[in-house]
Amino acid sequence: MTFDPFANHPASQAKTPTEGGPVNSAPSTAAFSPTTDNKVTLTFKAGTGYEAPWIVVHGANIDDAYEQIEGSGEKLASLMDKVARAANYFQTNYQPPAKPQGKPSFQGGKVQQQAQPSGDGYTCEHGARNYKNGGSWEAQFCGAPQGVPKSEQCPPLWKQKDGSFKAK
Repeated sequence: MTFDPFANHPASQAKTPTEGGPVNSAPSTAAFSPTTDNKVTLTFKAGTGYEAPWIVVHGANIDDAYEQIEGSGEKLASLMDKVARAANYFQTNYQPPAKPQGKPSFQGGKVQQQAQPSGDGYTCEHGARNYKNGGSWEAQFCGAPQGVPKSEQCPPLWKQKDGSFKAK
């Protein structure tokens, strides 16, 4: 590195006005030279998500990028097929772990088990029981159709501290 940002430079030192000269002078303007770097990048993407495979072609300029793909349509198509097959291989063989469903619930400063969906094996004479979570309580209710009087419904199963459901 040839530039030392911590060295004392004449421009950074305070200027003292000379006798007879102006105290405040107009700041000088630095000349701006635009960069002549006209690099071009072509991206061929197989989908809209981050998991979609990409093929990227870099060119020194637009003519260079055009020349790289002009006349190589067959090879480019073959390359796209190979990249798609490789991406498919990774996506089918390396599945990410399933994300937990919903937010964890807390009660008494401890994480509670997630709600159990109906059809988890709790049944009664009327069919599959219906799981309900009331926040501080959880229960499996009779699966009788609507309109069946309460006296004919099975008693609810209440969640116990060990996680099982039992009738009171």
